[in-house]
Amino acid sequence: MTTAATAWTEAMKYENRHDPYRFFDELRETPVVQVADRVYVVTGYRELLQLAHDPRVSSDLSRSPISAQPAAPADVGADHMSAYGKEPSLIVSDPAKHDRQRRQVMRHFAPPHSPNVIPAMAAGIQSLCDESLNGIAAKGGNVFDVVDDYAYPVPVAVICQILGVPLQDEPTFHGWIFDFMAGMDLGPDAATEEGQARRAKGQASIQALTRYLAELIESFLTAPQDNVLSKLVNDHDGPDGPMTPAEASANAMLLLIAGHDSTVNTIAHCVLMLLRNPESIDLLREKPELIPKAIEEVLRLQSAVQFFPSRSVTADVEVGGTVIPAGSAVHLLYGAANRDPERFPDPERFDVRRPDNQHVGWGRGVHSCVGGPLARLEVNIALETFLRRVENPRLVVDPPPYRVNQVFRGPLHLEVEFDGIADPS
Repeated sequence: MTTAATAWTEAMKYENRHDPYRFFDELRETPVVQVADRVYVVTGYRELLQLAHDPRVSSDLSRSPISAQPAAPADVGADHMSAYGKEPSLIVSDPAKHDRQRRQVMRHFAPPHSPNVIPAMAAGIQSLCDESLNGIAAKGGNVFDVVDDYAYPVPVAVICQILGVPLQDEPTFHGWIFDFMAGMDLGPDAATEEGQARRAKGQASIQALTRYLAELIESFLTAPQDNVLSKLVNDHDGPDGPMTPAEASANAMLLLIAGHDSTVNTIAHCVLMLLRNPESIDLLREKPELIPKAIEEVLRLQSAVQFFPSRSVTADVEVGGTVIPAGSAVHLLYGAANRDPERFPDPERFDVRRPDNQHVGWGRGVHSCVGGPLARLEVNIALETFLRRVENPRLVVDPPPYRVNQVFRGPLHLEVEFDGIADPS
């Protein structure tokens, strides 16, 4: 007989990374359920929204049993949080610290203070997409990897430009981030010899990335530049003042990793879902105005962030007929809630015209994704360009191989066969 604990374990196994949703369906039979000692998961849409807006649910990592048990079982997720260092970023902070840091970031990233930062990237994003496809065409052949050759180069270049991270350093920090993400396995595979080796390599890599970002931010203190990280530590005129270098380093880590990784996954999943449903390709080519709706449907079915393992409850909380005891870790499973049949009719169906598609793919509550508007712009341009220029695309392998990480879930590679690359119009 399958229990909640075994369903959760199966969902976290690498062999099931391509489709954890069937195990989420089993968990949803009880929409809020305990899966390990002091660990609860939430799979119901209504229940997730309730907790996402409940002030008794803390994102402060120091309050969670995750931080209290550094040698906890892998499925608790302690090691995943090491990327955010001793000084917490806004994603692992509560109000008012979270609110101050979020205001400081948004002041240099979005309206009303910086309304042009994201829209000004559109032309550059288009050029990057076209350059990537031009490069694929120039190589010859009729197969390319959507992840490595198309989905990755665009968002990493964009986030580097916005933050002020030198793009020429990308080969170095790309390796560090890849190793970190591979080492942060929250499932039973982490206990294997291979998993332990990945973890050790990931820890060394994240320490190197931490030092790199700290040195970069230190350089902006002595030589300010026109980028977000420099402005964060030099904003003496802002209502909240400048961020400390330690806070800026923690948030730089968050923005650099999440700011491109979830976008890479979303672009790859958009291509995957369209090629699994080829009738949608004809529809979107005929009606490109539906592309934004198609992207939202992909975000529902293949959430860019499946959950984030930092939340805990500060008091006993009753939700969905379950009492979560104070001090318990709580994983809000966005990927499961987005397929809740009580909220989304026929939830497994890919429907680019789906009405009332209020998914939680970018999170909800105070921790909704800071970079969501930028990611949507990048994905929209990338997908429109792919549909317009890649002739007769088709999957080579389905399901594709996935990366190890359960939180930022996405294909490791996505090979696509094609007949040709049209000239940019």
